[in-house]
Amino acid sequence: MQSPDFITIGENIHTTRVLMRNGSRVVQNEEGQEGILYKDSHGPNRFMGIPDYFKRTQVFQEGRVKHFMVAIHNGMSDCGTEQEQGKAYISAEILRQERYGSNFLDLNVDELSPHIDVQKRAMRWLVGIYSSLANVPPSKDSSSQEILQAGLEEYSSRGSPQGIPLVNSASLERVNVLDLVVEHNTEVMVTSAGSGSMPSDEQDRVANAHLILEQCKSRGIGFDRVHIDALLFPISVDQRYGNHYLDAVKLMRREFGGEIRISGGLSNVSFGLPARRLINDTFIRLAVEAGVNSGIVNPVESQLERIMNLDMDSVPVGIAKRMLLGDDEFCMDFISSFREGKLS
Repeated sequence: MQSPDFITIGENIHTTRVLMRNGSRVVQNEEGQEGILYKDSHGPNRFMGIPDYFKRTQVFQEGRVKHFMVAIHNGMSDCGTEQEQGKAYISAEILRQERYGSNFLDLNVDELSPHIDVQKRAMRWLVGIYSSLANVPPSKDSSSQEILQAGLEEYSSRGSPQGIPLVNSASLERVNVLDLVVEHNTEVMVTSAGSGSMPSDEQDRVANAHLILEQCKSRGIGFDRVHIDALLFPISVDQRYGNHYLDAVKLMRREFGGEIRISGGLSNVSFGLPARRLINDTFIRLAVEAGVNSGIVNPVESQLERIMNLDMDSVPVGIAKRMLLGDDEFCMDFISSFREGKLS
């Protein structure tokens, strides 16, 4: 079973991404400097140092390293060594996500700094590096319209070398983002959130999607340029969330037809639970069967060919599926099965 029409939006080049300090990728080099170990496209291990400023942050003291925050900071540094390390780290991830089949790569710098001028400069810098190296278009991702605009202007100034980009995202709370979509002739991710709140169920999602799509139509944005984020929330928070999303997808597919893309952050479903790959694989398969044909995922972890050939009758998948479809209160059976080694 294959789904060649699925659009993968690689999620990794994002300043929220975290490595644990006690994990295998945070190490000390021969000089005793703490840093991040990774492989480039040629295979050998490489090292990116963690600057002193980051070691003073609360997140670092709590045992976590926001590695793309470090990479972007290093790349924008005045220090030649830090510049080289930051650029090399980002370049390696771009090429890695492309090798695993991404159609777009999501670029987000929001957590780099609380200052909008620094965020805008970082987005321009990142788009510049991306444009010189990548083979697929970028997805400009931000909670700030100013940052989205900065990224789009930088990409346009370079001749849009990878083709039509994606804007992530527009919503009823910020419909003016759609004007950027028109100005720069992009694809767009629109969310099914309300103008002041998150949707409570599938009916809310569909109603909100109708409203944001009317805003698209009024600007001449065709369905072939639209991805609808049906908003997936962690199943560990509420056992109904999987069904809310899947039922919304089915309704949207019936109401909006086959031209539009239905999407979402598909790895959100597994937050806070063990055996995340099993959960994500199972849910992505269910989502594709419901009508999803776009997704913000880690393409290295969520490989579509493996997912579409998943044995849906196996014991581990069955346990995950039961939880995802709301039949496992508080996810207790899934967690017990994990502890008992049943999910291998």
